[in-house]
Amino acid sequence: MTPPWPTVAIVGAGLIGGSVGKALRTRGLARRIIGIGRTAEGLAAARRAEAVTDTTTDLAAGVAAADVVVVAAGVAAIPALLDAVDAAARPGTLVTDAGSTKATIVASWERRRRSRRCRFVGAHPIAGSHRRGAVAAEADLFAGRVTVVTPAPRTPAADAEAVGEFWAALGATVFVMRPRDHDRILALTSHAPHLVAAALATATPPEALRFTAGGWRDSTRIAAGDPELWADILLDNAAGLTAGLKRFTRAAEALAAAVAAGDRRRLVALLATAKERRDALGS
Repeated sequence: MTPPWPTVAIVGAGLIGGSVGKALRTRGLARRIIGIGRTAEGLAAARRAEAVTDTTTDLAAGVAAADVVVVAAGVAAIPALLDAVDAAARPGTLVTDAGSTKATIVASWERRRRSRRCRFVGAHPIAGSHRRGAVAAEADLFAGRVTVVTPAPRTPAADAEAVGEFWAALGATVFVMRPRDHDRILALTSHAPHLVAAALATATPPEALRFTAGGWRDSTRIAAGDPELWADILLDNAAGLTAGLKRFTRAAEALAAAVAAGDRRRLVALLATAKERRDALGS
C-alpha cells in the first residue's frame, strides 16, 4: 500500500522530531523520512535511533521533495526556519511545527500569507521529556497524548484538517484552538509549572539534596529541562506566564496563610481541592 505521505522532512530530528520519524516508520505512514539538522553528529544519532531514513544539513535540498515538512526546533528559531522551508519546498506542501508556544510563530507566518507558497498550520504535541536528542525519541510518544492544532483566521479549513489528520495518524488526540488561547492555557499547565519546579530546585540547598525522596524528585523533574530552550519558551509567552503565576501565587498564599493561622479545617479543604484536581487526571 502507498503510505499517505510518501516523503516527510523533519527539520530538527531530536526528541520530538525523532519521535515523529519513529512513529511514521513504525506505523508505515511514510516511505522516506528526511532528517534535516545543523550537525553531522546530531543527524548520525537520528540514523542510529532509526528515526530517519535519510539525513542532510542542507535544508533546501531536504524539503524539496517532501509531501509534509515538520519543523521541530526551538521556538525562537521556528519563524525563520518556516520562511526557509516556504522558499524551498514545492508549492502546496503541507507544513506544520511542534513549538511549545504558538501566537508568535503563527503571527510571523501570517504577516506574509499572501506571498506564501506552502500550507502551514501550527501545532503543539503536548508530549516530551526532560531528556534531549534522538536517542530519547520514542515511536509511541504521541499515542494517547494531546496535540493542539492552531490555525489562524485565514487558514483554509482543509489545511487545518490535513494537519490534524497528520498528528492523529501518529496516535495523538487532536484539539483545535486559536494560537493565543493555546498560549494562555499552556502557561497554566506547562510554562508556570516549569518555573515553579525551577524555583523549588533552586531553593533547596546542595547539602539537603541527599535527603530528597520521591516527592521532591517528582516535583522538580521538569526543572532538568534544557535552560536555553525553556528560556525562549517562557519569554515568548511572558503575558500568559505572568497571569498564570499570579494564579499560582494566590493559591500558595492561601495555603501559607492557613498554615500560619493553624487553621486545620481550611488547610484540609485547600489540600482536598488540590487532590481532587490531581486525581481527575488518573495515574
